[in-house]
Amino acid sequence: MSDTPSYLQVADALRGQLTSRRLQPGDRMPSISALQREHNVSTGVIQRAYALLIDEGLVLARPGAGYYVKSQEPPAVLVRRQRVAPGDGSPTEAALARQGVVGTWRHESQPRAADARIAARLEIQPGDPVMHTSYVYLADGDPAQLAESWEPMAITGGSLIVLPEAGPHAGIGVADRMALIGIEAGTPIERVTARQASRAEAQALGAAPAVPVMAIERTYYDQATGRPVETADIVLLGSRWVSEYGRRPQH
Repeated sequence: MSDTPSYLQVADALRGQLTSRRLQPGDRMPSISALQREHNVSTGVIQRAYALLIDEGLVLARPGAGYYVKSQEPPAVLVRRQRVAPGDGSPTEAALARQGVVGTWRHESQPRAADARIAARLEIQPGDPVMHTSYVYLADGDPAQLAESWEPMAITGGSLIVLPEAGPHAGIGVADRMALIGIEAGTPIERVTARQASRAEAQALGAAPAVPVMAIERTYYDQATGRPVETADIVLLGSRWVSEYGRRPQH
């Protein structure tokens, strides 16, 4: 009987399939239930084995879709700009498209009470209602960017733009959505810092824990009144993105 913990045995078996190239980059890894039957172990053992392979940068977890073989080829570096021209739709999607990358995203919106941190950024009272939206942005199907966005319900509530990713104006970006209710948001103010990803962020991005990320605190303001109309926390893989500010004059 082996003294090696069960999760390490499962991880070794899976790693063997990867090193032997039985599984290629992009292939779906065996399901948890299939591995349970094969190794006669619990769900927790399989999840721990996969967590180890994710930490090693060999496997990518896609929430709701399973585990996939991660390519070892470095992805192309992408350029992020603050926003695209008005009317171009989703800024992230448009920026990726210009670089030959297909941008898609997963999202979830729900009303919440603003905590003290978000209330201070939106210049509202703690407990005031906000619409919170979580995003996972994908570049050619791979997670590349995370975002958490908050908008004051006092501004968007009761309008057709209250849900950023639903209704007739879904997915067109903050500035274009605000323009529909008579607010000129302009270019946001961003504060950029560098840090290590949290474990949850690394897992959502399919990266090893503590990978370097750019953390951006972004806020859009009403150009007429100066009041904040949206604030967001954005996390980008440091190895995948550069952030470019300003615009070259056109002649």
